Amino acid sequence: MVLAVFAAVSNALSSVLQRRAVQSAPATHGLPVGLMWYLIRRPAWLAGIGALIAGFLFQAAALSGAGLALVQPILVTELPFTMIFVAWLFRIRLAAKAWLAITALTVGLAVLLVAAGPVESRRLPDRTGWTIATIVTVGVVAGLVAVARVLRGERRATVLGVASGLGFAFTAALMKQATEVLAEDPRALLTSWPVYAMVAAGLCSLLLLQLALQAGTLVTIQPALNVTDPVASIAYGVGLFGEQIRLGAWVVPEVMGIGLILYGSVGLAQSAPIRRHEHVTPLDG
Repeated sequence: MVLAVFAAVSNALSSVLQRRAVQSAPATHGLPVGLMWYLIRRPAWLAGIGALIAGFLFQAAALSGAGLALVQPILVTELPFTMIFVAWLFRIRLAAKAWLAITALTVGLAVLLVAAGPVESRRLPDRTGWTIATIVTVGVVAGLVAVARVLRGERRATVLGVASGLGFAFTAALMKQATEVLAEDPRALLTSWPVYAMVAAGLCSLLLLQLALQAGTLVTIQPALNVTDPVASIAYGVGLFGEQIRLGAWVVPEVMGIGLILYGSVGLAQSAPIRRHEHVTPLDG
């Protein structure tokens, strides 16, 4: 759980630094290849990628000791950490409503995890399971990207944020599989397909995130990303890895927890001071 929190902090810092770099991209760099070529020459973006790599390592370490249904929901704390980093970089003070939203999100996460009581399973997905999960994931992501192409502004950013969150959740599932391979035979890691599939899925998700960041504001994208990722990860954990969560009467507090997470996410996304100052030049220009 501690490693998952470290991963959330690293990912939050990465998102803010990447957003800062994407903000300065000229309109002529809107195409994916041109945008990536521009970004790899920006120190802020490279620092953001460094933080993303650190988050990846923390996440992998966490997944090696626990299931997707436990680790991934903790990553929702990335959102309040992101808001704190935004407030610090842009010299703004979080209002009482923002702190209320952060509290609601944190309490909601605790309620969800306690009520769900996720239990890890040692079952590994078979080829059929991975095939079905891949087809469904690629189909949904492709559909979201197609919808985003006809939208503009914040709505486009939100849809791309959902697609990116789903992609990162699938990447986490592949990461979980890779950690199992590493535990069984470290020498087989570089010759196993989950590693290369994880890299491909991660890169595609990262590209979707860059396009989302260019289309809209961070406070619009982050709730979509941070709600989609843990929800999809729980589904992957249960469907692919046989992890168990409590149902029955426990569904009521679980839904309440999700509701608090959504309330906190929306509250932070609607934070007037952050919306007003997000486009102000950062501390170091």
